[in-house]
Amino acid sequence: MSEVREFEDRNVVVTGGTGALGTAVAELLLERGARVRVPCFDAEEYERCSFREHERAEVVHPVNLADDAAVEAFFADGGELWASIHIAGGFAFTPLSEVSSTVLEQQVRMNTATCLLCCREAAAHMKQGGRIVNVTARPALDARQGAKLTPYVIAKAGVAALTQTLASELLQQDVLVNAIAPSVIDTPANREAMADADFSTWVKPSDAAEVLAFLASPRNRVVSGALVPVYGKA
Repeated sequence: MSEVREFEDRNVVVTGGTGALGTAVAELLLERGARVRVPCFDAEEYERCSFREHERAEVVHPVNLADDAAVEAFFADGGELWASIHIAGGFAFTPLSEVSSTVLEQQVRMNTATCLLCCREAAAHMKQGGRIVNVTARPALDARQGAKLTPYVIAKAGVAALTQTLASELLQQDVLVNAIAPSVIDTPANREAMADADFSTWVKPSDAAEVLAFLASPRNRVVSGALVPVYGKA
């Protein structure tokens, strides 16, 4: 199948769709014919969405992805679903001396819980099979990369684990479940936070978007349970 319009007439959810990676994914899917739904936490996030006026985009706010009822309502309003891509999450730089149960719970809620709830509702609306794609992180696959990021790494490791668990559970439903595990993505926020880094080694949002789009596409007929390293030159 050609990738040019491979998502024609297919409904796709993209959480975190207003961020740098989410925007790259949503715009790529729109180019390839998808009808894209994006949940926003608040009006500020909605306003910064660059594609909200696109005829095949629906940007919904407010939606709290850590709230069971809100997630259920968002997916229920979208009809039958082909793919759901879960980019929404949060990051915390936390040396061990600053770790607390509050920070850990926040990271698990923002990353693991939101992903799990979205997977649950996405699968419920994939009546004829579909694709779920999550975003974990490189330190979740190699925790030695996660110094001073312990709560974040624990939460993203949870995303990796639930991806592989659900790949097994949803196999008979013909829902393929995968995740990408990026290293640092080249975004304005990351450049500002790590101004002395070598940006040439970072992953471009457009390149990560291509990997996500393939895993979510009908061209992917056999890959499930994969945690795909997206490391760039790092």
